[in-house]
Amino acid sequence: MSSFFLGLDTSCYTTSLAFADQDGRIVQDRRRVLTVETGARGLRQSEALFQHLKNLPDLVEASAAFRPLQGVAFSARPRPVEGSYLPVFLAGANFARAIAATAGVPLLSSSHQEGHIRAALADSGLTSDAFLGLHLSGGTTELLAIKRQTTGFAIKLLGGTSDLHAGQMVDRIGVAMGLPFPAGPHLDALVQEGKVETEGKLKLPVAVQGLTVSFSGPTSAALRLWKQKPDDRALALAVLNCLVESVFRLLKAGVATGEPGCHEVLLFGGVAANTYLRRELTARLHRDLNGIKVYFGKPALSADNAVGLALLARDGLAAAEKGGSQLGE
Repeated sequence: MSSFFLGLDTSCYTTSLAFADQDGRIVQDRRRVLTVETGARGLRQSEALFQHLKNLPDLVEASAAFRPLQGVAFSARPRPVEGSYLPVFLAGANFARAIAATAGVPLLSSSHQEGHIRAALADSGLTSDAFLGLHLSGGTTELLAIKRQTTGFAIKLLGGTSDLHAGQMVDRIGVAMGLPFPAGPHLDALVQEGKVETEGKLKLPVAVQGLTVSFSGPTSAALRLWKQKPDDRALALAVLNCLVESVFRLLKAGVATGEPGCHEVLLFGGVAANTYLRRELTARLHRDLNGIKVYFGKPALSADNAVGLALLARDGLAAAEKGGSQLGE
């Protein structure tokens, strides 16, 4: 008889629940994107927390068939570093604790970032124990040296943004253009519509110094351009080209650190789902930084989800049973 592992994640914009079976297969992946008013660029933590508390009972009740439960994992914080905290994660944490206590099963406290890494690894083809990771989202832009552990990952911060995150740049520009929030998929769709008459004529500055990237300057430049009423597809293309070039330069600096596994790079987070970024960055690395291999998870698993947490719960129990300890110890 099958047994199941539950993952819960309550990030800034998505309520997520997932189940994995004992063989590591994802048997359920349920999400509800939080509601953001038209024209807004996000939610207050209190608003997001309230929506999570409304969403979670429905998601949990719709998953009652996945029994017996073997373990539960949840995101307790954004990143696995001291001081990392956002109130929204309390919703998922409290539900996870209650479910684990009621079912009498082990509980694993993890982080949103580790869940992203594990979900991306699930079908990326990356098998190495050490590699570089680039977390690109609305709340994080970090270049990481990552090593697999029996439960979770050892993560070393190498670099990242000095101001805005990659997703913030995309959303601020996209919302100013009248696109819905989050704007990334809509900018991506714009550049896929066909050849732009002004293609290549609009360019944004790229600000990368070593292991530090800045997106505030490119964002301001794009907003100034928008006031000149350019073709919307041309501006979308300029934004995404800026993103590709910024990521390329940051990865080039990361490779130069010589960290273990630095010739393999995993991109994850919501921005990493962008099809234009995936295609153009892969081509650029092949052309100008040959020998570096870039990996992506499924686009659906780049956005916020609980799949990685369900897999971490399963991984943790397997490691605990092998070592004679308990999940979460």
